[in-house]
Amino acid sequence: MTDLYRVTDLRLSLPDMTRKPLLGAAPRIEILKGCTFTIPKGAVLGIVGGSGSGKSTLGRALVRLLEPTGGSILFDGKDITHLGDDALRPLRRRFQMIFQDPMSSLNPRHRVRTIIAEPLRLHGFDRIAERVEQALDHVGLPRSFASRYPHELSGGQRQRVGIARAVALEPDFILADEIVSGLDVSSQAQVLHLLERLVRDLGLTLAFVSHDLSVVRRLCSRVLVLHRGEIVEEGPTAALFDAPQAAYTRELLDAIPLPDPDQAWV
Repeated sequence: MTDLYRVTDLRLSLPDMTRKPLLGAAPRIEILKGCTFTIPKGAVLGIVGGSGSGKSTLGRALVRLLEPTGGSILFDGKDITHLGDDALRPLRRRFQMIFQDPMSSLNPRHRVRTIIAEPLRLHGFDRIAERVEQALDHVGLPRSFASRYPHELSGGQRQRVGIARAVALEPDFILADEIVSGLDVSSQAQVLHLLERLVRDLGLTLAFVSHDLSVVRRLCSRVLVLHRGEIVEEGPTAALFDAPQAAYTRELLDAIPLPDPDQAWV
């Protein structure tokens, strides 16, 4: 299987603003410490770890919302590690992100049609109105929702709008960062079923950042476990859950209740 992402010795540090001196630059904290892995085309990769493990930072580096300080990221064979904004612009359509809190990522002053249409215009798509309707169809929302504002939607519906905005651009890769953590159980199940269908029907590659291991077990084909910015284990989901090799992975599995994933999604 061809790799969409090839990540080698990825390192990333950020300023520690809690220790910023009165003069000069803040000291830096190393968040990612030499991560090496691949994401095959069509795979659904779960990125898991405890609070502060670096999983969200890793995801943002993949879509170049953060620039690495070392190592390399190859996307479909192209080195995007240190590309500037101008060079990244034509690539950004191909890797999209769905955010955890749709209320903070959806402009409350815009109707749904504008929220989905703006990125399409930015990237030079034609037939904008038709593509907006197709995106709503993809995520199971009535086309009439195009005239609504975010505050008129439920949490699950708002998250579907965020997904619609991403898939409208026909990307190759989507990063989903804790996108079901704020939803009730029923809405979680609906959004996760939707992601499964979109991956299958649209041929997407997906990275799913989550602290909920039961969801990861059900959704993902592979799992990457981060601990303090380092990958401690990575492999097929079934093998990792049934026979974890790293002590930290075993700690995560022991600490979090894991109901029968099939029952949890009924």
